[in-house]
Amino acid sequence: MRAIYFLVPILFLCLGALFFLGLNREKPNTLPSEMIGRDAPPLSLGKLGEKPHFDQSDLQGGGIKVLNVFASWCVPCRVEHPNIQTLTDLGLPVYGMNYKDRPEAALAFLKELGDPYTGIGTDEGRNGIEWGVYGVPETFLIDGEGKVLYRFAGPVTRRVLEAEILPLLQ
Repeated sequence: MRAIYFLVPILFLCLGALFFLGLNREKPNTLPSEMIGRDAPPLSLGKLGEKPHFDQSDLQGGGIKVLNVFASWCVPCRVEHPNIQTLTDLGLPVYGMNYKDRPEAALAFLKELGDPYTGIGTDEGRNGIEWGVYGVPETFLIDGEGKVLYRFAGPVTRRVLEAEILPLLQ
């Protein structure tokens, strides 16, 4: 019975240390991705209205390209939209994968906020799963060889753009 008097405080100390270490990770909001350094998965996207379409071959060759996964129903996608436009303004080819969305809603979203995409398609199958998409928005950088260089889950804010994405483009 006396052992329990020692066991409970030790258990709480261990649990407290675990929480402390978890809260003090260098980047606590990052989600690991198995995609980094691997070939970009194949894409099989549907057309979105009359918008320029793209496929896997557009992500290979040349310099760095951006794949942005978005949806019209996604509030953070609205927040990041001006920063995606900034990437386009910098001369990067930005491709959009519309995720789990109605085509008419996606087209209205782009009409309202502007269309920063070089090419766009709708995920009508397993593309999001193949790319390891957890939710929207997510943004990937792909190098000229078609390998995934970087993945960011969440809205690309000005801070993310300046601190994480732009340094990778240097």
